[in-house]
Amino acid sequence: MNKIIPAALAVVAIAGGAYYFTRPDAPEPSAPPAKGEPLVSITVPETLSADAIMGQRAFDATCAACHGTNATGKQGFGPPLVHKIYEPNHHADMAFLMAVQNGVRSHHWTFGDMPAQSGLTKADVGNIVAYVRELQRANGIE
Repeated sequence: MNKIIPAALAVVAIAGGAYYFTRPDAPEPSAPPAKGEPLVSITVPETLSADAIMGQRAFDATCAACHGTNATGKQGFGPPLVHKIYEPNHHADMAFLMAVQNGVRSHHWTFGDMPAQSGLTKADVGNIVAYVRELQRANGIE
C-alpha cells in the first residue's frame, strides 16, 4: 500500500507536466539571448541628473563592455545592474565602490569573477552609482 501512493503521485505529476507543455496555449520556450545581447529590457529615463549624466559617461567607458548598454547586462560577459539583485537594500552604494576597488567573487551569477577596475576615482564610482540607481528607479527597483 505504501508503494502505491508515491507511484500514483508520480503518474499524476508526469501527466500534469505532459499536459502543461503540450496544451494548445502553451508558451513557446524562449531561446537565451545571443552572446553579447542584453539580458534585460528596461525603460531609460528621459532625463538624468547631472551626476547620473557623468556616471553614464564613466559607465559607458568602463563598465558597459561587460554590463551592457544602460546596465542591461551582456550575455556571455556580465550581469545586468538594473535587476532586483542590485536593489539598494541588497547591494548598498558602497558595494559598488568595493567591487570596483577590490573585484568581486562570483556569487549571484555564472559570469565569473569581476576583476578590480583601475582608472576610476571614488567620485567616478559615485556618479556611476547615481546613474545605475536612476535607471533602477525608472524600472521600479528601489
